[in-house]
Amino acid sequence: MRQQLHDFMQVGIVHFMAYPHAESSKDYIRTLSSIIEDDFFGAIEIKTAPNEQTANEARGLLESAGVTVGYSAHPILIRNQANLHSLKEEERQRALELMKGAIDEAYQMGAKNLALMSGKDPGAKYRGQALEYFIEALKEMCTYAKSKGDLEILLEPFDHETDFKCLIGPSELAVEIAQEVRKVDPSFGVMVDLSHLPMLGETPVQALTTTKDYLKHAHIGNCLIQDPNHPLYGDKHPRFGYKGSEIGIPELSDFLRALLEIGYLEEGKSRVVAFEIKPAPGESSEAIIAQAKRTLRTAWQRV
Repeated sequence: MRQQLHDFMQVGIVHFMAYPHAESSKDYIRTLSSIIEDDFFGAIEIKTAPNEQTANEARGLLESAGVTVGYSAHPILIRNQANLHSLKEEERQRALELMKGAIDEAYQMGAKNLALMSGKDPGAKYRGQALEYFIEALKEMCTYAKSKGDLEILLEPFDHETDFKCLIGPSELAVEIAQEVRKVDPSFGVMVDLSHLPMLGETPVQALTTTKDYLKHAHIGNCLIQDPNHPLYGDKHPRFGYKGSEIGIPELSDFLRALLEIGYLEEGKSRVVAFEIKPAPGESSEAIIAQAKRTLRTAWQRV
């Protein structure tokens, strides 16, 4: 496409994936600054800061840079093995309290939205019950979030059978969830991640057409699923075009084209399309970020 890609989207990046080792306060701030000082990026997604002082410093940097901030609750759920649709009530309540704490922190950081994932699929026998529990928990989360401001809660479908083996899962299920949760919170939305689609057996057109009325956020990334013995097998987010992986320039072009066709991308609307990439062993964060930017530019030219 001849029009400039930044006229159609805010390009974002998931900070903690691009810089997975930035755990100290110093590295957290240094790498955060590296991203927001690059005017290629208009959006950034963050996780919990190392401590309160670092969170306050980061909030000031993000405000001064004028970027759109997203908050990811995935790391909290994964680290704590928390499941909002556990079949055990005490586990559901623990997960819900963790998410309420994440909502508080998202507001503290000036985030526009908070993204979360479902827990593991319990299997066909208990799936219906798990879906009911999940909807109930999401409604309570949304009610809590709206009592404090206008933070949007987003559900990101993950793989259903490959790596995380999550309940959500297929795009159709994500839409079923969104339809119910919107009865309480009309701003509730879905995030679609290109890197998850090969694991779900869905094409960009299928996934985006299914979710278009609920789509609030898009991730672009890669996965490797041909060799189960490969160290990057599953949801490891290697750089685009990594040998043996699923997503390169043609696939990214297809995804961008589908985003245009469903109206998510439109000139002047500046909706977020964010890289979720992670350096493989021996790779540098800076190199794969530069490669991602080049890949996006080339893919856009082919749309």
